[in-house]
Amino acid sequence: MPDATRLTPLAVMILATLREADMHPYELMRLLKERRDDRLVPLQKGTIYHTVARLERDGLLAEVGVDRDGNRPERTTYTLLDAGRHAVEHWVRSELPQIDRPSDFRVALSEAHNLERDEVVALLDRRRALLISSVEEHRAGLGRAAESETPEQFLVELQRQAALLDAEVAWQDSLRARLSDRSLPWGIAEIPEHIQKKHRVSKETTP
Repeated sequence: MPDATRLTPLAVMILATLREADMHPYELMRLLKERRDDRLVPLQKGTIYHTVARLERDGLLAEVGVDRDGNRPERTTYTLLDAGRHAVEHWVRSELPQIDRPSDFRVALSEAHNLERDEVVALLDRRRALLISSVEEHRAGLGRAAESETPEQFLVELQRQAALLDAEVAWQDSLRARLSDRSLPWGIAEIPEHIQKKHRVSKETTP
């Protein structure tokens, strides 16, 4: 099996979406756009079809049927294999604690519901330690700059980053608290059935 950490963010999102139900690439693209996942990764028809083909070649998903709707071209439906499910989980575990790859973290966060609640809390705790270290580093840098009388106009970017880090820590602490006290529903099993139907989520295809 290929190294899951080398999956592209788009590949992870495709595999994660197939956890919900078998789909053809066009349906995958439509659903991802409907959920506004194009905020996280570019969603282009050619790239999606190419990625699906590569994932099939790597043994992470498999063809389960070919349909034709009227005069439209045939559409191949794919299903997620166990290897693909494990690859998603492994990728999220690898990226969720990181702070140096913001775009990958956003995808990992959007797919964190594929992991158990307690594991997500533990991974976020690891990330918090890195965030705090970075906050302290930025504060120390600003302190040294003040001591050396560095003109503030040269420090505005550093000030911005320090403020963003403070906000990130506060946001993550809030998320962790909601996960820990279970006030935030987590996992497909905790989504009400009428909401599952509305958003095309199915329990039956999850492990």
